[in-house]
Amino acid sequence: MYVNGFVVPVPEDKKDAYRDVAEKFWPIAHDHGCIGHVEAWEADVKDGQHTDFRKAVDLKPGERVVFSWMTWPDKETADAAHEKMMADERMATQFGPPDGSGMPFDGKRMIFGGFEVILNKEA
Repeated sequence: MYVNGFVVPVPEDKKDAYRDVAEKFWPIAHDHGCIGHVEAWEADVKDGQHTDFRKAVDLKPGERVVFSWMTWPDKETADAAHEKMMADERMATQFGPPDGSGMPFDGKRMIFGGFEVILNKEA
C-alpha cells in the first residue's frame, strides 16, 4: 500500500464547498486506481511549541486545517494515476480555472507527499 498525504488550510465558511470538491475528485481518483480517500476537518488541533499543522500551512484567521490522505495499491499505481488524472477531462470541467482560483482553498499553502506504509492495523 502507498499513501498520498495532504494538509491544507480551508476558510471556515468554505467547508461545504471543500467537501463538494472532494466528492467530485473521488470518482476520478478511484477510476485511476485509488483504493481509499479520507478528508478530515480540524476538530482538535493544538498549537505546537516549535511547529504544528497551523504553522505548516501558514493558517490565517478564519481558516481550519484539513488533513487528508489517499491510499493506493502501490507507488507505481499512484504515480501513473497522477498523469492520467491530470489528463482526465473531468479535471478540466469540474474544478474551475486551471490556475486553481475557483477552488475553496489556497493550494499554494497545501503540503503534500507520498509515503510508503510501514504499519497498517485495523480493528
